[in-house]
Amino acid sequence: MRTAEIRQRWLDYFATKDHEIVPSVPLISPDPSILFTIAGMVPFIPYILGTQDAPWPRAANVQKCIRTNDIENVGRTTRHGTFFQMMGNFSFGDYFKEGAIELAWELLTSPQDAGGFGLDPDRLWVTTWDQDAEALDALLRVGVDRRHVVRLPRQENFWDTGQPGPAGPCAEWHYDRGPEFGPEAEGGTVDPGGDRYLEIWNLVFDQFVRGEGRGKDYPLLGELEQKAIDTGAGLERIAYLLQGKNNLYETDEVFPVIAQAQEITGRRYGAVAEDDVRLRVVGDHVRSSLMLIGDGVTPSNEGRGYVLRRLVRRTVRSMRLLGVEEPVMPHLLPVSRDAMAVSYPEVARDFERIAQVAYGEEEAFLRTLTAGTTIFEGAVAKAKATPAPVLTGEQAFALHDTYGFPIDLTLEMASEHGVDVDEQAFRTLMQAQRDRARADALAKKTGHADTSAYQQLHQALSAEQGAPVRFAGYTDATTRSRVVGLLVDGVPQPAATAPADVQVVLDVTPFYAEAGGQLADEGTISLDAGGLVQVDDVQAPIKGLSVHHGRLVDGTITLGDAGTAQIDVQRRRAIARAHTATHMVHKALHEEIGSTATQAGSENAPSRLRFDFRSGAAVPAGSLAQIEGRVNERLQDDLDVTEAVMPIDEARALGAMALFGEKYGNEVRVVSIGGDWSRELCAGTHVRRSGELGLVTLLGESSIGSGVRRVDALVGAGAYGYQAKERALVGQLSGLLGARPDDLAERVSSLMQRLRESEKELAQLRQGQVLAAAGRLAASPEQVGATLVVAHDAGDVAGADDLRTLALDVRGRLGDGAPSVVAVGGTSKGRPLVVVATNAPAREAGLRAGALVRTASGVLGGGGGGKDDVAQGGGQDPARLADALSAVVAAVRG
Repeated sequence: MRTAEIRQRWLDYFATKDHEIVPSVPLISPDPSILFTIAGMVPFIPYILGTQDAPWPRAANVQKCIRTNDIENVGRTTRHGTFFQMMGNFSFGDYFKEGAIELAWELLTSPQDAGGFGLDPDRLWVTTWDQDAEALDALLRVGVDRRHVVRLPRQENFWDTGQPGPAGPCAEWHYDRGPEFGPEAEGGTVDPGGDRYLEIWNLVFDQFVRGEGRGKDYPLLGELEQKAIDTGAGLERIAYLLQGKNNLYETDEVFPVIAQAQEITGRRYGAVAEDDVRLRVVGDHVRSSLMLIGDGVTPSNEGRGYVLRRLVRRTVRSMRLLGVEEPVMPHLLPVSRDAMAVSYPEVARDFERIAQVAYGEEEAFLRTLTAGTTIFEGAVAKAKATPAPVLTGEQAFALHDTYGFPIDLTLEMASEHGVDVDEQAFRTLMQAQRDRARADALAKKTGHADTSAYQQLHQALSAEQGAPVRFAGYTDATTRSRVVGLLVDGVPQPAATAPADVQVVLDVTPFYAEAGGQLADEGTISLDAGGLVQVDDVQAPIKGLSVHHGRLVDGTITLGDAGTAQIDVQRRRAIARAHTATHMVHKALHEEIGSTATQAGSENAPSRLRFDFRSGAAVPAGSLAQIEGRVNERLQDDLDVTEAVMPIDEARALGAMALFGEKYGNEVRVVSIGGDWSRELCAGTHVRRSGELGLVTLLGESSIGSGVRRVDALVGAGAYGYQAKERALVGQLSGLLGARPDDLAERVSSLMQRLRESEKELAQLRQGQVLAAAGRLAASPEQVGATLVVAHDAGDVAGADDLRTLALDVRGRLGDGAPSVVAVGGTSKGRPLVVVATNAPAREAGLRAGALVRTASGVLGGGGGGKDDVAQGGGQDPARLADALSAVVAAVRG
């Protein structure tokens, strides 16, 4: 059962039970206290807490959620994912324990043909509070085996908000996956080890009012006047049960990305454990990135944007560890879109914007990685040769400054190698120019099949019909074709039956195989016998042999079958507009900055293009505007776009420019725009007249390596959409600032100057407030054995320097009469920081700042390092700052 069907089945079931079906809220949380929607009940919190009246007595939803606090576990367990969907049903003063249990039992155990999930009732286990006789009675009445009900104390089976208010016991439903997944439950537990007993649905009974207390140690003051039901069933978990998969990564909404990653990398899922982890990370993070961008998150260095940036970076890095150094998101993100669009059609409708954000972030990040990784590995090898392996501040600085290596990546990779980083020293050295790394050109995919199979097929078809495949796509979007080659996993087969991933060779095809920077066509092959192949990619592993990579979604395909091949015409037209625009940008570049701006690469995608060219200097902003203006001027001239096949010598005599890295035969195809205005050797597809492009908007120009620059542009609908957003933004800014559009730059500059001055004054005030606490802290240290300990949360600070100054001040005030440890934490720009300082007697007693700060940073989900007397660390989760400081005290206590 596909995930989308499970989702719909949930909604349909509760709709028949008179529940209001509530759409998912965005991943950007409606609760201002949290970044993301992290649970299915988040939209209903006001109704559960009683701060608002619920508009319906009962409701159900399937909520999009994001959690990244355990991101390091992604790919390493069967259950951890950053994006997940939580199916929930809720009651606000309506049904209670008996009703919730009856609904859960019916949906879980009813046959699938009756609308249920069809789970075996004899394999269901439930954990309940050992004082909840009502829930136990209801479970036994519906048919749960008494031996499968595990009674737990309140410490293990009770929900609350962490503060006085609603609280209540739970009924957590688990499914026994069988002995192959772990040992049998014994002694009152459903967690004996392994992944055998999978929790799939938690029913929370909001029954009591709790009082003050820590952890689960609080009094129950009485029962709620209006009781509530809040449940959450993991869609992905139920999906991998019903689909017979081992984990969430192998379900139909995640695995297609892993399958595509296999094709790109040549690695086989299930062959090498560490490769599997990386492939799972890719599958999870690509989907999460798609959904986050779809809900309006954009990459940045803080908050939600930083989470998105980290997901994209981890995806790129995982693919690099699998051997792929070129951009991967253009190949992976569309696959995730197709998997998720059934449930969330908006990701398909808005994919152009989503892709623009994701591809741009990857391209920017790739420029920081190529050279930096090699330097990093050399630095780590040297560090490991020392007794206390630490990357020096100078090494971290060189990675950042010379190679554009982000410090957070250096910290993460160093932690993986068991090496510390002197982050404080790095911070003091941050000040010079950055030399970006070279990005490798997009490698051509071959499907990683056995080349000999393609070679044999090429030879056989050439002998039989004169040419392996006849391409009819210049004139036809549809052809009548015959299957002349069929491979499954690169192995020739006489036939295949759905579902299957297949590689199909046709005698004649309208599909353009990826080449010359132009992306391949997509579409369908509809066989007369009833089979249907969804074509996702077309490659030419051997020149002239177009191999259609696709999914046989229905019926059977057999060698010799006849059928109709049909490309996605709208996609082809959008790509053709981008390709023609690329030629026009190339020509306009030559006119503006000279003929030395030769092409070094390109990508022509629907409504967008990327053009790489050789240049020793950046293109001035004024020149870029001139280039854009020239392209649109020629576009408005509605120039003829013509093609002609001629001898290569004749083409060169006409001044036709050759494409980068291409090898040409004696006969070549020449594409001309406006007669002799632009002529290039090109096998790609184009529009008939330049006016069909509509509009071309250059997004910007940047360096991608030594002597190579890149221009990104939008074409047609993409450009119109971008221009409309810009106009709207200018209008909004004009209204907000009370200025005419022509005066906006001056007004914003003035405001920025005032803001900088205010921020400087605020930083000075904040530093004074932080340092004012030194005397008080030194006067009241905690005695831990023979050691004086100060552990203090300074709150919001300007940066680590404030914490360092405070820690050293307090340490100095404590003196050297007894061992002393000072741990000071704070939050800067949403990220937690910790500085630890020790005096000489403490160091003599074995208390070293570097080790203590690593303890704190580990709690925060980060890393750090430094010297024995003072060290600094940080992490990602400011909510754990108090725990981090407590961990330092515990470490001192021993």
